[in-house]
Amino acid sequence: MNPRLLIATLAATAVIAGCSTSTAGPSVPGLAERGSTMTTATLTRKDLTTKVSLKGKVALNPVFGLVAPVDGQIRYLEVKDQKGTPTKPTRVGAVWVNGKPTHVEVPAGSTFAGRLVDDKTTVTAGMPVVSAKYGGYGIVADIDGAQAYALADGLGAVRAQIKSGPGPFDCAVLGTTAALPPGTIPDPPAPVVPPAANPADPAQPIPPQVPQPQPEKDSRTPSESTGMRLVCVPPAGVRLINGAEVVLEVITAQAKQVLVAPVEAVAGKQGTGKVDVLDPNGDRQRKDVGLGLSDGEVIEIKSGLTGTETLAVPGPDLPKPAQENGVPGK
Repeated sequence: MNPRLLIATLAATAVIAGCSTSTAGPSVPGLAERGSTMTTATLTRKDLTTKVSLKGKVALNPVFGLVAPVDGQIRYLEVKDQKGTPTKPTRVGAVWVNGKPTHVEVPAGSTFAGRLVDDKTTVTAGMPVVSAKYGGYGIVADIDGAQAYALADGLGAVRAQIKSGPGPFDCAVLGTTAALPPGTIPDPPAPVVPPAANPADPAQPIPPQVPQPQPEKDSRTPSESTGMRLVCVPPAGVRLINGAEVVLEVITAQAKQVLVAPVEAVAGKQGTGKVDVLDPNGDRQRKDVGLGLSDGEVIEIKSGLTGTETLAVPGPDLPKPAQENGVPGK
């Protein structure tokens, strides 16, 4: 080979190798193994308030439900059609237990809108038994399944903000948040008809045929079924416009100075969960804990820890089900 050609070829090869070396990026660092402790957290004490946000609207004459106050047998009263909005509570029935009644009343400002179960049905405390219709503007917010359990343990304060309107203001809750079946309004009882005279008995005069009064037809329309909803009314003086959008903030629970941990350190959301406690050598020890309230940032530790522990973050992964849709868990 020509010496000059050999030298040129070697020089070109060196240039290409040099360019390749200079353009190569830095090596990618290795990822930490799954479950590696990235940081730690300690437990603290603080006041906790849990809230649920709902979207609602202003509605005219909203329907709400009244529940059985105790376990027992519901016995309804005949409720006559009322003209106008009642200014006093209307008694609509009672739940009887051991011969004693616990009365069910539609509050003042609302009218009876239907029976939700049959008369003399055995009911449990908290079961909707009567529907009522509020006379005027109220605020109605629909509740989905995920929110239902958050609201199941009771409602605290409710604050409302009308979009581009008044607020925030307190909103008084009417009735229950449970879904309501269709209401029924029974027909009024038929008038009592006196027994007919016996024509074969001459001592018994035949009474004159007097037309019997016909019961007045009830003009009320029973309530339709509803999904789960929250109905509340604002204070007097708050201007409402039918159909206006509203955001409700519902306080569901409060606790004072409870032991809490960051949610990232805990596996589980309600009832029971698990945490990884670090010993002085940095080794993990998995422990079961009882869980309470959470505000999304921290969660209450009700049992299982003393408060002096150091927790691994992130916390443990919960195992997947052994089989899901016919495919073993991994």
